[in-house]
Amino acid sequence: MPIIHSRFSPAWWLPGHHLPTLWPSLFRHRPDIPLVRERVELADGDFLDLSWCGQDDRPIVMLLHGLEGNLHSHYARPLLKLLSDAGYLACMMHFHGCSGEPNRLPRSYHSGDSPELQTIAEHIHHSRRRPVFAVIGFSLGANVLLKWLGEQGEKASVERAMAVSVPFLLNEAADRLDQGFSRLYQHHLLNSLKRKYREKFSRMPSPLNVDLNKIRNFRQFDEQVTAPLHGFAGADDYYRRCSCRQFIPSIRKSTLILHDRHDPFMWPHTPPEEDELPENVVLELTHGGGHAGFVCGNMPASPCYWTGHRLLEWLKSPS
Repeated sequence: MPIIHSRFSPAWWLPGHHLPTLWPSLFRHRPDIPLVRERVELADGDFLDLSWCGQDDRPIVMLLHGLEGNLHSHYARPLLKLLSDAGYLACMMHFHGCSGEPNRLPRSYHSGDSPELQTIAEHIHHSRRRPVFAVIGFSLGANVLLKWLGEQGEKASVERAMAVSVPFLLNEAADRLDQGFSRLYQHHLLNSLKRKYREKFSRMPSPLNVDLNKIRNFRQFDEQVTAPLHGFAGADDYYRRCSCRQFIPSIRKSTLILHDRHDPFMWPHTPPEEDELPENVVLELTHGGGHAGFVCGNMPASPCYWTGHRLLEWLKSPS
């Protein structure tokens, strides 16, 4: 498929690539919405938590959050409400330890957690007596989604998918986040990961001998924590096996990838080329969207968000 140049028009009052990334996290309104919580017990003795919003008999759309995301992420509650109001049953899957309670096992979550997505897709199909209609993933969740779609191919139990601000090559994302102003995002996320690590392993023995105070970037964290906790030989092995770009040619379900050309979490050359995109995958590139921001509108007092608008368009468009 050809790469699409997006119709997105960025908010003039958020120039550059960092302001549209930061503004929603700091100022976006998170609506109060009725949520039904569900805990899914897993075969390994751990659990995953789901949050549901909408009427039970509607088509199911699942949301996957980004690194250290949760219901407080700027896109989470607004999208759950948007989907519910549009006639869908929305479900947010929390990765291990992201629902407000540490998970039970030493393992945490990572960018290649596609088996967890498969488990939840099967659980929903069984418990709700119908498959998930669509999945939308952000950042880390987008990588998981595209990896899962590629692994499953025709067997993927969804009709539609949308991936937003994808770290297509994890090694390049790690390097980019250790450069310039993007170190601010790295610092914030690393502090959150370290805090969670300390909290969980204050309740159980840690299988690792690691000094978190000496870890300064994602590559070091992935080498010393993510990789050994999840069975990888090291950071390079983790990045090689879990980067989603290699799985995109095998995707067989209708998929929209929304990405900014100058996403501050990765390099401009990180997205796939046209010859890597199968006929059912659309890569939509924007200018001025930032990372998972995509803010538009003429006034700061009344912003709008291209992601939600584009999601509803994509869900309703013909296959």
